Amino acid sequence: MPNFKIEKATEKDHLTLTEITVDGKAFWGFSKEELSKWKNELTITPEYIAENETYNLVLDSSIVGYYSFLKIDENTLLLDNLFLFQKVIGKGFGKLLMQNFLKRAKSLNISNIILEAEPNAENFYKKFGFSTYDHRESVIKGRFLPKMKLDLT
Repeated sequence: MPNFKIEKATEKDHLTLTEITVDGKAFWGFSKEELSKWKNELTITPEYIAENETYNLVLDSSIVGYYSFLKIDENTLLLDNLFLFQKVIGKGFGKLLMQNFLKRAKSLNISNIILEAEPNAENFYKKFGFSTYDHRESVIKGRFLPKMKLDLT
C-alpha cells in the first residue's frame, strides 16, 4: 500500500474537494450536462468544510479522496460524502476511508449512520453492513437514490 494518511480537511481544500467530487461522480458515466445539473450538490465550499467533519485522504502529499459527515442527533450521523479521484478508484482507498469513518463514528458513541448513496455505489456500502430502507428521487426525474442505514449497536 502506498504512503497515505487521513487528516482533517481545511477550508482552503474546498476547490480540490469539489474537483474530487465531480471527478468521482463522473466515474459512473454521467454526461457533462447531468453533472452540471448537480453543480450545487457537488460543490464543496469553505463554509461546508468549516461546518461539517471533513477528512482528506492524502496519498504521497496529494489529496486524492475525502469523506464528510454531520451529526443529525445524539445517536445518528449522516455520511454526507465519500469520494475519490477516478485514478485511485478500485485500489482499496474507498475501503480505507470507510474504515476510518466507521472507527471515528464508533469513537463518538453513535448508534446509527444514515446516507443517501449513488445508486451505482449501493453495493459498496452493503459490504460494510448498510441496508437500504427507502429511496428518494434525485434532481434527475426517474432516478432514485438509495437511503441506507447502519446500526452500530
